[in-house]
Amino acid sequence: MKQLIPVIAGTALLAALGVTTVVLGGADDSPGLQLIGVLLVVGAIVLAVRSVRNARRAG
Repeated sequence: MKQLIPVIAGTALLAALGVTTVVLGGADDSPGLQLIGVLLVVGAIVLAVRSVRNARRAG
């Protein structure tokens, strides 16, 4: 379980960066920046799920 702590921390940082990007893109009325933010959040979640699955398989 200790090996997942960096993954969870990285996921939280990427998700926070993505949310910030979406908010700033909305304030500036920039759909491209909002899309980048959404992709960051989705990518962070996908990476976290894959890491947890691999850690459970490894035992």
